[in-house]
Amino acid sequence: MPAQVATGAPLTLTQQDLLPLRPWRQAHEEPEHASFSQWVDDGWRTITARDHLASLQAVARGLIASGVAAGDRVALMSGTRYEWLLLDEAIWNVGAGTVPVYPSSSASQLEWILTDSDACLLVVETAEQAALAAGLGLDVEVLVLDDDALEVLGERGRQVPESAVVERRDSVTFEDLAGIVYTSGTTGRPKGVVLTHRQLGSEVAGCLASPIGSVGRPGHRILMFLPMAHVLARSVAYIAAQSGATVGFWSDFGSIADKFASFRPHMVLGVPRVFEKVHDGVRDRADERWLSRTVFTRGEQVAIEWSRAIGDDPHRGRPGLRLRLAHALFDRLLYSKVRAALGGEAMYDISGGGALGERLGHFFRGIGVPIHEGYGLTETCAAITVNGPDHQRIGSVGRPLPGNEVRIAQDGAIEVRGAVVTDGYWGNDEATREAIVDGWFRTGDLGSLDEEGYLTITGRAKEIIVTAGGKNVAPGPLEDVLRSHPLVSNAMLVGDRRSFVSALITLDPDRERPADPQAELQGVVDEANALVSKAEGIKKFAVLDDDFTEDSGELTATQKLKRHVIEDRRTEVIEGLYANR
Repeated sequence: MPAQVATGAPLTLTQQDLLPLRPWRQAHEEPEHASFSQWVDDGWRTITARDHLASLQAVARGLIASGVAAGDRVALMSGTRYEWLLLDEAIWNVGAGTVPVYPSSSASQLEWILTDSDACLLVVETAEQAALAAGLGLDVEVLVLDDDALEVLGERGRQVPESAVVERRDSVTFEDLAGIVYTSGTTGRPKGVVLTHRQLGSEVAGCLASPIGSVGRPGHRILMFLPMAHVLARSVAYIAAQSGATVGFWSDFGSIADKFASFRPHMVLGVPRVFEKVHDGVRDRADERWLSRTVFTRGEQVAIEWSRAIGDDPHRGRPGLRLRLAHALFDRLLYSKVRAALGGEAMYDISGGGALGERLGHFFRGIGVPIHEGYGLTETCAAITVNGPDHQRIGSVGRPLPGNEVRIAQDGAIEVRGAVVTDGYWGNDEATREAIVDGWFRTGDLGSLDEEGYLTITGRAKEIIVTAGGKNVAPGPLEDVLRSHPLVSNAMLVGDRRSFVSALITLDPDRERPADPQAELQGVVDEANALVSKAEGIKKFAVLDDDFTEDSGELTATQKLKRHVIEDRRTEVIEGLYANR
């Protein structure tokens, strides 16, 4: 049986698609354009194209004065803020590559990334992060954004002529390194995904050439609040900037609802958990304010029925009269409130980093703010397939972007190749050879393609857990630590598509069971959590009454975990871990 293949439209890059040139072009063509927006004191402050370029030049001159050479790597450990993108572009303009680091990374993760990438400079956000880096004892300079890192760079670069930046900028090509993005691996050590300007430029150009790019235009606002260290947020920020939209930045997820109201974005980029929280927040307030829980439940069902009645073609789908009347009623009672929770201006939203779920997808489309899902990995610069306005099949992750191909191998595995796909891993030829065969990148996921090229994810061949927040968690290293405890016989992490990671722990049947096993085991759970960031750590765990065995079908003959079998057999325990969260 031949493999199924879906091919995107052709894609040809021009010099305009070289991302380091964007700030210069925008400042020349429209210097007063509202390129970016950041929250200062009690309001949004606009940053014009002219001001952005001036800041970029100052930072770039400071990088040159700091000894950053073309081809060098600069690590950037910070939450989502305007300065993140400013530094990223300045690094590019001096011919260097950015190495993003999650601000929640542990000391061991930071040490590996800095040493493996051989970063020549580290810029962090806070004094606490600087102390973490200092404790590693590495020979790398650390600058702190909260301690005026940009001003320090500006002062250093005063004696560097502007022509030096222009010379560096003009030497950058599509084949040059844009950065190394580290991704979780089953061995515990993150692998460095090498991304060039060709791949990032192709991601931006391909999205703008597809239906999903229609929201990006001058006058529109897009609010970034996902971690910029994540390739999805970084790519979407540049897609919006390249299109002429205004990009706002905010990092505190706990207060994002307030920022939706003040920034009024035309598009919201989120992971499934963001949209779950919007949905759940309106539902939980139903009894307190403007409608009853019964009205919410009925309105939710009407929205889902409406979306399903529309089908794949919103211009042809036609709900019946009764459904249209009910939809009009609930639009006033409920749907307008949900849209207001997103700022009131959202035309559509984008969800990535995990599966949204069909019910939630139909709900948001039914209230008038469709959420478009895509599929991709760090190795594909974020999306390689995506749904879009008037080209959406809920439950699928869309069709290939221009310049890319997706195929389903005979074993059901998804393989991809094309303009956005990495050429390999930094300093790791073995991993590159394993991942890329005959030009096709093996994603490790399972899927299917329909007759029109829409991709649907049917399973994950890899053991990586993807939480509802879009965090990739490699369970093996944490499970190894848990099993190191004398009381523990086996351990398995769960949390795929859920809001946090939990663990199922079995006890050694040859040892006496303690009166309070949870208290006994908390120490080893804390030890495991020290290896990873807070978002990847184990929040809850359950101690099972019986062990995983080969006879029960939960272990293979070589004592490997049969994860899907365990999840099926232990459903009640797992659901209990996530009840009342």
